[in-house]
This record gives sequence, C-alpha cells and structure tokens, in this order.
Amino acid sequence: MTRIQVYDPPLCCSTGVCGPEVDDRLIAFAADAAWAARRGMELERFNLAHDPMAFADQPLVREALEQSGPEVLPLVLVDGDIALSGRYPSRAELAQWAGVSLPPSRPLPLAGT
Repeated sequence: MTRIQVYDPPLCCSTGVCGPEVDDRLIAFAADAAWAARRGMELERFNLAHDPMAFADQPLVREALEQSGPEVLPLVLVDGDIALSGRYPSRAELAQWAGVSLPPSRPLPLAGT
C-alpha cells in the first residue's frame, strides 16, 4: 500500500479548517484527505505547530526546510520520497499515487435546463 505523508505548515489545528478565515485550499485538501481515507489510502498529516519532532526526525523534510525555508511547506512524501512541495496535492494526484481510479467526471447541468 502506498504511504502518503503530508508535512503541513504551522496550522491552528490538525487540518487548519477552523477559525474565522479559513483558506479554501485547506478546505479542499481536507475533503480530499477524507476521500482518500474512505478509499483506504494511508495518508498521514503532520502539523509543524503541533508535531515539530515529526519534521525534525524525517531527514528529507528537515533538509528541505533547512535549504528552502518554510515556503517548501506543505511537503508531500510518497513512500518516503518527496513528491510535491509548496502546495497541497489534488485528489487526482492522491489517486494516481495510490493507484486508485477516479470516477469519471460528470458535466454540470446548465442553468435553466
């Protein structure tokens, strides 16, 4: 099984989906992470504000932070290798990494039809 690890920048909670002004990217990724979990994907998230030792204990993450600073976050490892940095993965990327197929997209109905 594919192991996906997401190293988040400092967030107020485990998902960052809280507070008065929530970033739409965090909302979308929280939904995509829940979708992945429902399909049995192994996806772990580490928050720099709450899990600093997870960052310090992972050599690739520690090195990326030392070289590029916090702009590298979020950092995504797939089976221990850096797959993405600086943004959250899309649902399609999660599916591809895990070998899960996405259902075909359906066109949205036109207004007034």
